[in-house]
Amino acid sequence: MKSYWHLIMISLLFSVNSHFSWASPGPSFCGDNPLALQILGSGGPIADDGRAATGYLLWIHGKSRLMLDAGGGTFLRFGEAKARIEEFDLLAISHFHTDHVADLPAILKGGFFSNRHRALELSGPSGNFMFPDTHSFIDALFKKDQGAFHYLSDFLEDDGSLFPLNLTTIDIKRTTPTVVFQNDEMKVSALGVPHGIVPSLAYRVDIGDKSLIFGSDQNGSNPAFIAFATGADVLIAHFAIPENAGRVAKRLHAIPSVIGKLASDIQPSILILSHFMKRSLKNLNHNLSLVKKQYAGQVILATDLQCIPLN
Repeated sequence: MKSYWHLIMISLLFSVNSHFSWASPGPSFCGDNPLALQILGSGGPIADDGRAATGYLLWIHGKSRLMLDAGGGTFLRFGEAKARIEEFDLLAISHFHTDHVADLPAILKGGFFSNRHRALELSGPSGNFMFPDTHSFIDALFKKDQGAFHYLSDFLEDDGSLFPLNLTTIDIKRTTPTVVFQNDEMKVSALGVPHGIVPSLAYRVDIGDKSLIFGSDQNGSNPAFIAFATGADVLIAHFAIPENAGRVAKRLHAIPSVIGKLASDIQPSILILSHFMKRSLKNLNHNLSLVKKQYAGQVILATDLQCIPLN
């Protein structure tokens, strides 16, 4: 494994005219920045490369204000990042694959030991014949006498012993964005994106003069996503499969050339590629070159706990 990563890094360092960069490690505390994105997990569903599964944290004025997704391993990264659940305005879930939500119960349970008392906004997608909607998913975890963790049923009951959850289920079939959360500083919207048969959401965060798009797991075929993301400063896209992936994988995820086309249409200042797997890291330079054929801006390759200032 060590030699494998050495080969990747050497090829990146010595590729001619390479315009890609692994995001450099940020300060020990990402909250030192007025506005910053922190990668909690840059991996996928297989524990084979030292990465946590998907999770992102948005820091605003030194506070961890928004978390998006809570895949396996993000519970540990959450603590390492010095995030505090009592500071959250919103915990947003894109979809209910385990590599995006498996650590949600652990993170919420950790909040039992925090000073949080106000309700926590939690959003997620509607369901279908294969996947529950957000309300049903949370009930399956915490519903009194029935949930897998029903000893934590107070999350669903505002009795003062645990902070309650305010749930928002977003219809993925809506063709226009849904506003999930809004206050004086931040507006968060969501839009359904195609991820095979899996109900999935992309999120847009507008704060001050900055906008971020969390593209989530999608195959890139929804034209409404372009309008949703246009004008954003940062696009986070999931680089889970190579260009020569099979038919089933392409129904779930965008191939590199499609990511390049999306970035070309949206024109963010920064494109962050995340959700890596061994199959997308193989022939990395070639697959990245397909992105850069269409998108000439800055490309950052995410790694766990990296802090990307957005000042």
